[in-house]
Amino acid sequence: MEMPAGKRTAKVRLTLTKRTVEALEPASRPWIAWDDRVTGFGVRVQPSGTKSFLVNYRTNGGGRYAPNKRLVIGRFGRITPDQARRQAQELLGKVAAGEDPASERAKARGLPTLQEAFEEYLAANPRRALVTVKIYRQNFRVNLLDWAKRPLNAVSRKDVEARFNRITDRRGWSTANQTMSLLRSVYRRPCVDHDGLKNPVELWLAGGGKFHRKRRRKISSPGEVLPRWRAGVEAVRMPRAARDVIWIGLYTGMRLGEITSLRWERVDLQRRILRVDETKTGDVLELPITRQLAAVLERRRAECERAGNAAEGWVFPSRTSQSGHMVDVQRFHGAIGKAAGTRFWYHGLRNSFISVAERELLLPRSLTKRLVNHARSDDVTEGYAADWTVEQLREPAQRIADRIDRLMRGDN
Repeated sequence: MEMPAGKRTAKVRLTLTKRTVEALEPASRPWIAWDDRVTGFGVRVQPSGTKSFLVNYRTNGGGRYAPNKRLVIGRFGRITPDQARRQAQELLGKVAAGEDPASERAKARGLPTLQEAFEEYLAANPRRALVTVKIYRQNFRVNLLDWAKRPLNAVSRKDVEARFNRITDRRGWSTANQTMSLLRSVYRRPCVDHDGLKNPVELWLAGGGKFHRKRRRKISSPGEVLPRWRAGVEAVRMPRAARDVIWIGLYTGMRLGEITSLRWERVDLQRRILRVDETKTGDVLELPITRQLAAVLERRRAECERAGNAAEGWVFPSRTSQSGHMVDVQRFHGAIGKAAGTRFWYHGLRNSFISVAERELLLPRSLTKRLVNHARSDDVTEGYAADWTVEQLREPAQRIADRIDRLMRGDN
């Protein structure tokens, strides 16, 4: 029997016997013929011609919204349809009694849960930047936490597809891509360690699933947006500390988390050197402090001393955040953009800094990458060339800051 063209496999039902199973023909993709005597019992036909009996069920009490779980009973030829049907009935009887055969089998095979695999994935690379670990944990908590206790074989290709579409609708294309990329990475090591375990994200991609095409935000020229952003920042009522976070981002191109987590022991105003430890790449970054940056940091130190919290060590301390330092700057972005008359987002400051350095001042790309601690390329010449010293960066960094000042004043 051939799979009906254009027909969902769930609709293909017949009494599974030795004769009918032998007659099932493979197609270009796997398909399932379901038994018309026992609901949830079927045989999967692979493109190679291999046929395996399986049982499909939802956990008892979960209703129609409970996840589908599927167990392979045995391969046709090693087990007869009647034997497979009896095993399917036994398994479905356990489900009706409140048991979960898939979880029990996974436990017997030693399969970890998704939470356990996630923790192992993080532990496998202890050099990963703390800010990256924080992003991964937040992503897992927000988008995958309801799967945390599932054994790894209990997440299917269809689960991945449905979750990808849900995240896209609720949180956007970028978060959906990041979540599925993270999930795929979490599965890679267990798929090597456990025979027969398949990566559901890889199965989704092999079955026609696709990540969203990356769309990078493009800014207008710095000469156009910087005066408007400056006016927006100055127009919006916000704590002085939040405004200073934005100015530092503008004059250095640093990432938001790198700025808000700054500590005073990393700031040497006398030698005019700033050390950034918590970077995305994990590399320690030493930057020259320009005149503009020095003015902001001196203002921050004076304010910390007046408030009596200089001893806490944070450049941007916070009494309300769990981390002890300011974190919630993004809440002002919408108001800044509205006052500026053009969209404002923090990474746009980094984009502007790089544009001024490379497009306006024509500085070498390797120098710009060093200033903003951008991931290095695989370029051979760049790989063996000596790194830029802080003193070599000092003059170009000051030129960039001065040019940004002129652009913000509208002096093109």
